[in-house]
Amino acid sequence: MYNLTIDPNDEFKLLVAMQSGNQEAYGRIYQVYSAALYLNILKMVKNEADAQELLQVVFLKVWLKRHLIDPNQSFRPYLFQIAKYSVYNFFRKKNLDRQVDNYMREHQVDSYSHVEEHLHEKESEQWLMRTIEQLPERRQQIFKLCKIEGKSYAEVSEMLGISTSTINDHIVKATRFIKDRHQELGKLAIMLLIFLIFK
Repeated sequence: MYNLTIDPNDEFKLLVAMQSGNQEAYGRIYQVYSAALYLNILKMVKNEADAQELLQVVFLKVWLKRHLIDPNQSFRPYLFQIAKYSVYNFFRKKNLDRQVDNYMREHQVDSYSHVEEHLHEKESEQWLMRTIEQLPERRQQIFKLCKIEGKSYAEVSEMLGISTSTINDHIVKATRFIKDRHQELGKLAIMLLIFLIFK
């Protein structure tokens, strides 16, 4: 990660350029703020993998909502505010998942086998997300947009300013990587999960 500073005038120019879809400006903003933001998130979640995932979530939100950014205002407070709410949502979801698990254990919903299937599916999803995090940053971003969020190649092409053929190339390589990792792991539940995603 990077630990850089930036002149307010340069930041203003970068934010204006990013609003118009400039990828280099977006990359420069990431370079400047990612290290400090990662450490801030890590202090809150106490887990490096979770912090890395949330960092990507925050910068994805920055890109998707770049038209809402006011270049005349300091960008750092805005960025850290997004991070704070992302962390809150992360904890809220974790607590909700915990409540569901507790309910299922207390009431033995349907049967123990269904509880076991639920936990196994959750473990498979976690494996998949960890594997996705091992992809190169750009490929990871494209894969999440297309396969996790369900956006079309055309939407992602317009969003990121790259061709649909480039997007397809990233998806093909990401798919091959995940399938290769799955073969190493050899777990049936994960294979089924991947089949559902890539069908």
